[in-house]
Order: sequence, then C-alpha cells, then structure tokens
Amino acid sequence: MKSTTLKRCFITGLLIWIPLVITVWVLSLIISVMDQSILLLPEHLHPVNLFGFNIPGIGTLLTLLVVLVSGILAANFLGQKLVRTWEQILARIPVVNSLYNGVKQVSDTIFSPQGNAFRKVLLVQYPRQGCWTIAFLTGKPGGDALRHLGNDYVSVYVPTTPNPTSGFFLMMHTKEVTELDMSVDEALKYIISMGVVPPAPRVLHDAAEPEPTPPSPSLLSGNS
Repeated sequence: MKSTTLKRCFITGLLIWIPLVITVWVLSLIISVMDQSILLLPEHLHPVNLFGFNIPGIGTLLTLLVVLVSGILAANFLGQKLVRTWEQILARIPVVNSLYNGVKQVSDTIFSPQGNAFRKVLLVQYPRQGCWTIAFLTGKPGGDALRHLGNDYVSVYVPTTPNPTSGFFLMMHTKEVTELDMSVDEALKYIISMGVVPPAPRVLHDAAEPEPTPPSPSLLSGNS
C-alpha cells in the first residue's frame, strides 16, 4: 500500500474518532461536574453508601431535578416572594452583590423569551473595512452611550474562533450590519470550524437573483 494511501486512511480515521472522542470527553466533564451535587445530600444517601458503588450520572439527574423544581416554585406568588427575599439578602453582601447582579442581568438578557440577544446572526466588517466576519445581535446601546450614539446603533458580539466564548463587544450603526438568514447553531458551527463547515444554502423560491436589501428594520427593535 502506498504511503499516500496510508496517509489518507489515517486522516480519515482521525476525522471519525476526533469528533467522537471530544464529544465523549466534554459530556463526561459536564457529568462529572454536575455529579458534585451529590455532596449536597446527607452522606448516608450517597449511592456508594446505599448500593456499595458509585453511579455516574445520579448527580446530573439531581441537578436537573433541582433546577426544574426551582423553576416550578418560582413560577407562583410564594416562590417569587422567596426569590425577592433571597436577592435582598444577597444585595447586602458587598462583593457578592456586584457579582450576582452582573451575572443575573446577563442571564436574564440572554435567556429572556422576549429578548433578541443572541437570536440574530449578523454580517459585519471587522477588524477593518473589507474584512467580514460573523457576529450576534445582543441588543441596543444603553446608558450614556445611547445619548451620544442615538437609536440607530445596535450592540453586537463578535466571537473569536475556534473559541466563541471569547470575543469583542461593539456598537455599530444599523447600516453597517446585515442580518443573515442563518440560525445561531449554524453560525456557531461556522465559527468553531474556522469556516470549514459552512451553513447549508437556503432554497430560494425565486430563481431570479435577489436584490441587495438594507439591514432589517427589526434590528432596531432590540432590547432597550
């Protein structure tokens, strides 16, 4: 067998195993971290003491159950009152107050069903004119920035590749951003793969070449 054939077979094998190994590794890491919630239970209720051996994933189920029950309790009047009381207690702790409020504002903005944060994919020129990259709409400028910029600007997050958890926050004019017909999942795959895995082309109902359109007015309806 020729060396080129061996090399091609080896690369093919890598393409099969690398995604599988990384997926298993990430899942095992998440499960192992969530399994630490078992420590919240009394020691006599730990699986190793009940059954004589450890059961991976029990802590994950416990974590998901706690999150679900917390959401159910917080959905009624009594639960909301308890949450407000808990937040008032945290507000009196100097360092914890700043950290908790900052994380809560970000999570409320991202996961709010009414918000547009990270729900629209944009095409922007960055880091200079003529260079294009993928970005996500996060809302609109606020505070004193809004007074200086006006309502024609949007806040965008430009992720880095292959790690989209780091990136840059920019405030750009609506004329400088273009909303893409692309889901967030597709955009993330495109970014993480460094452009190797492009999104599937959309099926156009009209065979004619569409005219370029200005940025969608819906960009102006972001979070205030």
